[in-house]
Amino acid sequence: MIKLYRDAQRPNNWVAYVPNVGWYAFPAVENGWEQRAPARGLDPLCLREVPVQKGFGAGVPQPELLKVA
Repeated sequence: MIKLYRDAQRPNNWVAYVPNVGWYAFPAVENGWEQRAPARGLDPLCLREVPVQKGFGAGVPQPELLKVA
């Protein structure tokens, strides 16, 4: 399941961890997920996990859509 974070060093972006894929950063705007890019240089002290639902407006895939049949 995707985990979503806010980064104090990048307040206009979301940061997501996708298991088996890695870390991504993307703009905190509508459909920002489409502009995601690998996140580099993250400081774990600046990351705060938030409910993944907060990123749905930015296009973060909803958990039920990620389940494989």
